[in-house]
Amino acid sequence: MTTTWVEGAAGSLFDVDNLPYGVFSRPGEEPRVGVRIGELVLDLAPVSAAEMLDVHHVFEEPSLNAFMAEGPRVWRSVRRWITGLLTDETERDLVEPHLMPLADVTLQLPVEVADYVDFYASEHHASNVGRIFRPDAEALLPNWKHLPVGYHGRAGTVVGSGTPVVRPCGQRKGPADQAPAYGPSTRLDIEAELGFVVGAGSPLGERVPVSAFADHVFGVVGLNDWSARDIQAWEYVPLGPFLGKSFATSISQWVTPLEALGAAWTDLPGQDPLPLPYLAPEEARGLDIDIEVVLGGRVVSRPPYRTMYWSPAQMLAHLTVNGASARTGDLFASGTVSGTERDQRGSFLELSWGGREPFGEELFGTGRTFLEDGDEVVLRYTAPGALGGRIALGEVTGRIEPARP
Repeated sequence: MTTTWVEGAAGSLFDVDNLPYGVFSRPGEEPRVGVRIGELVLDLAPVSAAEMLDVHHVFEEPSLNAFMAEGPRVWRSVRRWITGLLTDETERDLVEPHLMPLADVTLQLPVEVADYVDFYASEHHASNVGRIFRPDAEALLPNWKHLPVGYHGRAGTVVGSGTPVVRPCGQRKGPADQAPAYGPSTRLDIEAELGFVVGAGSPLGERVPVSAFADHVFGVVGLNDWSARDIQAWEYVPLGPFLGKSFATSISQWVTPLEALGAAWTDLPGQDPLPLPYLAPEEARGLDIDIEVVLGGRVVSRPPYRTMYWSPAQMLAHLTVNGASARTGDLFASGTVSGTERDQRGSFLELSWGGREPFGEELFGTGRTFLEDGDEVVLRYTAPGALGGRIALGEVTGRIEPARP
């Protein structure tokens, strides 16, 4: 891979070894597909039409779904073509007129989400939650190390980064309360996660093996699974998360293609007991991705994705092992990413140990527990890149607005 001719992009977090896809619009124009290079967006529709690409029409669509549905052979071919455009000086006259500053475009939700599943794949997060809520019992429930635990979320409330998050209302009942009450959540939280976007689906009744992960998953997004802990605590027995999770899930507006993460794959920390054969532990690998949780402009946590117990490929294999189909636009998430140390916890529930141990006094002058109205949270992600430096995944930003009457 040679150096890009795009000014300011070489050596940046968005060099040619990254090239994430997104959907953008300009005033008076319809949304369409672009790719990011440095601080610019390349409008793929006119360039691909000029070069008479067979799939040029997919870049005129208002989501990535049509492109993703073309499958991995096309994904690889298009990535090679874009890399050539941005590294070959002879292509500059064609390409440069279609490069636009990020400040001049509006980014949209990049994917029309089909289904949404959220997993619970961090042993450290699951153990912390177990200790907080079940201090006198085993931290992990008996099934946890045998399968990737997950729940089905609400695809219709997946929103793009920057979308305000309205404080949800619902039923709550604390341990000392005589009866449940209705009102705004008082224990609103974040969950720093990684999301995986399915491009090529699978038929109903067939399974996706661990080895076929890259044949189906198009790319990766940053993801914040906003959580109302008080609503969740009252409702989740016996069927699990519902209204405490379904009010908003934010994803980044850039989708990092799986190919860009080639240098980020790493061994899992180890699985004991050995999972069942369909989860193929000998093939499953994790990702070395660093996350920063930023509250009010200050970094409060740095969760490391490389510590996750279950791999992305095992999550997809388990999701489909019963014959459930995968569809273009399906989104599945890792669950909260947490490490071994306090400053590696990916939720405020853990950082404040259930609200009992406020955090961040040295940063804010007062200790924090759960989210307050007006708070802005930013999740940032970086990974090793193929050129020897680092690449950035799309950030996820959300600001809390007061509950509505």
